[in-house]
Amino acid sequence: MNNNYLVIYNNLIRLTRNKNLYQGLKNNDTFSDRLIILLFHLSFFLKLYKNEFSKKDAQDFFDFFIKQIELSIREIGYGDVSINKKMKEYVNLFYSILNKVEIWNTLDYVDKQKIIVNLLNLNDNDYSFIQYFDKYSEFLSKNSLKTFTKDILKFKF
Repeated sequence: MNNNYLVIYNNLIRLTRNKNLYQGLKNNDTFSDRLIILLFHLSFFLKLYKNEFSKKDAQDFFDFFIKQIELSIREIGYGDVSINKKMKEYVNLFYSILNKVEIWNTLDYVDKQKIIVNLLNLNDNDYSFIQYFDKYSEFLSKNSLKTFTKDILKFKF
């Protein structure tokens, strides 16, 4: 499974780089916005595929994913003390997003919008993220984990 972690990570990054996702932001997108969207992708991914991972593989994948984020933060130029602080914030943010994604299907549009608006600098009446993540969730449910272990795919949903 270890060889597939990078492929899965790259596929999630590719989804996050979708330029259409950033059109509803009030300001230009930032590293933080991109990371939040990546964490949403990861949360939906883990929600739907958690039973296909062993506990050890799930932990190893999570550790790998967090290490990749840390490397990205280092590339931006943060120092060691700042990185530790940022990583703690991002891991806590991830768990917060994961909790919200776990109940996503039980929420109505207004509650989903509140979640998105609280995390991203988004126009209040822009529901494109909700529509996108609903479609993404449906796509994940119709495909297996093996789909994500193939080299960078073109996702259509």
